[in-house]
Amino acid sequence: MSFHFNPGQARAISELLTTTCRFCLMYGGSRSGKTALAVFCIIDRALIADESRHLIVRRTAGAAVRAIVKDTFPKVWKLKFPDVPVPKYNSQLGCYVLPNKAEIWIGGLNDDNAVERILGNEYATIYINEASEVPYTSFTLLRSRLAQVCIKRNGKELAQKFYLDLNPTTTHHWTFKVFVQLIDPESGEAMAAAERYGFIQINPTDNLANLSDDYMIDLKSLSSRAKKRFYDGNYGADDDAALWRRDWIKIASLGPNGDWPVEMRRIVVAIDPAATSKPGSDETGIVAVGLGVDGRGYVLADESGRYKPEEWARVVVALYRALDADCIVAEINNGGEMVESMVRAQDNLIKYKGVHASRGKVTRAEPIAALYELKKISHCEEFSELVDQMCAVTIDFSRSDQGWSPDRVDALVWAITELFPKLTATRKRGNGAPLAGPSFSMV
Repeated sequence: MSFHFNPGQARAISELLTTTCRFCLMYGGSRSGKTALAVFCIIDRALIADESRHLIVRRTAGAAVRAIVKDTFPKVWKLKFPDVPVPKYNSQLGCYVLPNKAEIWIGGLNDDNAVERILGNEYATIYINEASEVPYTSFTLLRSRLAQVCIKRNGKELAQKFYLDLNPTTTHHWTFKVFVQLIDPESGEAMAAAERYGFIQINPTDNLANLSDDYMIDLKSLSSRAKKRFYDGNYGADDDAALWRRDWIKIASLGPNGDWPVEMRRIVVAIDPAATSKPGSDETGIVAVGLGVDGRGYVLADESGRYKPEEWARVVVALYRALDADCIVAEINNGGEMVESMVRAQDNLIKYKGVHASRGKVTRAEPIAALYELKKISHCEEFSELVDQMCAVTIDFSRSDQGWSPDRVDALVWAITELFPKLTATRKRGNGAPLAGPSFSMV
């Protein structure tokens, strides 16, 4: 068996990757072959230029190792060179060294030491895998390292290339602004040297030969929101009736060593567990929020995902310990005792609080959205999936109508509500009657 390009990959090669574009974005639906194509091209580029260096990154080092080192790289290599052993990955250095002394580095952007080591090199190729999870600041930083001058074996210079791929999120994401609109996300000005930016769409329908009928049926049966992203492979627009606006959500400036913007007075880890962990099921929302000494809220972590109960319990407790949190908060309406027992099975000494949902999701979320509008909450990372979900929850949101549950948002709302209890305090009229609406006092 050898590597055969599917129609989408072949189109990407002829219309984008072999053009004069320096920055190349491949976006589209799930399992369309984007990652395999990028890795294929990087291996080719490494082998035709002795002692060249190439970099593949994801948001976290763990995700990069799982996706590239343990999956895509060995698969692509075996298809390209079935009679040649797969190069050994040096886990200490974080790279493959090929027979011609070319290096392919694999890394994550969440490890300061690893990033420092990565940025100590210059590269002929840089590839951001799953760019939806990576902030624009990382793209800006990484492109400064796309500087290695390499000579190919034919005596010609190897063109420097920056690859990116993702399942598209919304038109507010920086990849859409940079590559499609050709606008700088920070200044709003037109991108300089716009002719050096190119993009192409590749979808699962391009890769039917490698996908099962059942998988394609599953993709087609997703909710309209998920189907647009993972099957149609299109960027989506935020709903005008959404509770949150993207320009309300600000990224806080971290300290010189990646420290939090301010000292945290209190930290809460909130969990909204899903009923099942099957493909297509709801996620388990796991979000950590801190109350700073400046009286503002800071979203510190989003570890949401599809987990089995014992898995999300481990994740929650590990996050609680890592952040030295003060409390774990979980809704007790559905399976409250089970949540507490799962968490305490991991650590019986943790501080746990069950909370009861006496109001609907939207009603609970409205005062939290108002805090964002008042610039009282900042995020310490991009948290793109959380932000996408926040900007998809509308004032008339219905889980049954939409076909999905805002589990990340639910966890966020519980955490911030715990840190700002006066949000839910009922104000009184002069005659003692309750006033509708929450109080926004921060003291």
